[in-house]
Amino acid sequence: MGVLDFQLDYILEDDEVKLVPLAETHIKELRDISREEKLWTYFLGKSNGNGRFPDYVREAIMQRAAKKEYPFAVYDKVKKQFAGSTRFFDYSKELNVIRLGHTWYGSDFRGTGLNNHCKYLLFEFAFEKLGVERIGLGAHAENIVSIAAMKKVGCVQEGTIRNLFPSIDGTGRANAELFGVLNEEWLDRIKLDLKRRL
Repeated sequence: MGVLDFQLDYILEDDEVKLVPLAETHIKELRDISREEKLWTYFLGKSNGNGRFPDYVREAIMQRAAKKEYPFAVYDKVKKQFAGSTRFFDYSKELNVIRLGHTWYGSDFRGTGLNNHCKYLLFEFAFEKLGVERIGLGAHAENIVSIAAMKKVGCVQEGTIRNLFPSIDGTGRANAELFGVLNEEWLDRIKLDLKRRL
């Protein structure tokens, strides 16, 4: 099995979606979507399009250069538009694990099946090309849409980190909900289940 090489430009695609390494050229491609303020509700590193988005993209690119994160731009091949972004992070060759997150799509691309295609490609890459043993995911406990999306693609809820985040209304604290997918779960059932929905 392989090792995640941060210097390689990985391209993951099927008939409907293409994931390419996030680059400065995507600032222009994704700027309009970045102006959707609700998109950033549950992100600590917020970007509401008001001059912050270029910094958000450049910081993600720098994290790749530092071998900490591997961000992708998501291109919808059906609509012929860039739809959002996602990334791998917290990769450990020693533990053979990786995390997946920082995922966002514009409102026109939600509920279209795009996320299923993206998760299939990302899971397939991580488990079958890199050979990782597990993929970890998580969400703000108040982000019910994200939590539902993770469950839909086969992620298993594993636990809660209490009071990790500020609550969205600013009046207290909120939990983080943790999810995961194991290599054996991917090969035994999730791959086939997700493939059927594509």
